[in-house]
Amino acid sequence: MANVSIISLGCPRNQLDSEVIAGSLKKRGYKICDAEDGVWACVVNTCAFIQSAREESVEKILEASRLKKEGKIKHLIVCGCLPQLYKEKLADALREADLILGTADFPRLPDLLKNLNKLKDRSVITPVPNYLYDEHSPRIAFTPPHYTYLKISEGCSNFCSYCIISRLRGAFRSRSISSVLEEAKSLARGGALKEIDLIGQDTTLFGIDRYGKAMLPEMLKRLCGLKDSVRWIRIMYTHPAHYSDELISVIRGEKKICKYLDLPVQHISDDILKKMNRHVTKRDIIKLIALLRKSIPGLAIRTSIIVGFPGETDKDFKKLLAFVRRTKFERLGAFIYSREDGTRASRFENQIPEKVKKERFDELMGLQQKISSGINRSFIGKTVQVLIDEKNTAAKDEFLGRTQYDAPEIDGTVHVSGKNIKVGEFYKVLIKDSLEYDLVGEKI
Repeated sequence: MANVSIISLGCPRNQLDSEVIAGSLKKRGYKICDAEDGVWACVVNTCAFIQSAREESVEKILEASRLKKEGKIKHLIVCGCLPQLYKEKLADALREADLILGTADFPRLPDLLKNLNKLKDRSVITPVPNYLYDEHSPRIAFTPPHYTYLKISEGCSNFCSYCIISRLRGAFRSRSISSVLEEAKSLARGGALKEIDLIGQDTTLFGIDRYGKAMLPEMLKRLCGLKDSVRWIRIMYTHPAHYSDELISVIRGEKKICKYLDLPVQHISDDILKKMNRHVTKRDIIKLIALLRKSIPGLAIRTSIIVGFPGETDKDFKKLLAFVRRTKFERLGAFIYSREDGTRASRFENQIPEKVKKERFDELMGLQQKISSGINRSFIGKTVQVLIDEKNTAAKDEFLGRTQYDAPEIDGTVHVSGKNIKVGEFYKVLIKDSLEYDLVGEKI
């Protein structure tokens, strides 16, 4: 039995692809292992969303190439977004790679590996990605048993001017409601699963291509109606232009749905939003946030913001700071604008110097740190429900968990002390202290 290691880079959406790769290989008799050397084959599933992600991908590929030259890896397979972006160019540059696959081609990996020595072309890349996994796709979870990701759609047709996702992943395409429900039931079988995090490039548009209208509210209602162990359903990657009254009502009314929304606004200046092709205005964003907070008691909003977009003036940035200061997002991540070849934004005039972008990033995150500290202090003395993720090996009788307001591997952590605590279970925790992004509490 040949052993294969998988190096997964990038976001949870990419990780889920890696889980399907692992499942497909295991189904065909391959042994999946953690070691990156001493293996028959190493699969590097790359990310190419922004420059820093591409650099990390190249670094991992070169590291694996070195191990291959040393005889510690027999075969090197490179797949995912980086090959999809650079296609044949990567095949010329990476002579050490035995096989190069795009984002739609990894389901063919078991067959390709079987006939590796007979292949005439090392590069197998579908020009227009069209693959969409379903409930029949084998998966090996890379997450702990108590939470998982469930991808409800693939690709994107929003065409934000700074983004290359449509080139990497193709046009937006949804799974069927029945496919999502069947996979959810399968994942929850056994009773260990407590949290499902719904992911896609734009989850709010789920179903619009398949049913003629957005069907996320209907899918959520049916998902919440399943009789299983799942207590938290988290909605990630929503778009502010695609909310509806029905969706807000379902989020408010369904107990299983975390009162947490991932709502990337990217900016607040109308000029910048228009250049970004975000399909919303400052007024739309402010109105939506007010509606969400009024309609959904106790809601936590996570947002993402891009600083240093071409043409962002000092005035635009001050508007952004004022907006963040006034809105007080419970969770906020900022990104320095990355000039991506092939995007419309890369051709815009008035590109911002790197030094200015970095200064703006630091100022924004400094502001958010103060906001986050204040929000966290408000939890002191309160009791919250916490899902335990892992044992804190650095402290005796301390575990690390999350509230419903924290997505795994993205947001803050609750440091929980106490006896008889088990990973993957819920506990009521009295918050006794707070840090900038984390909480400290005791099981009660």
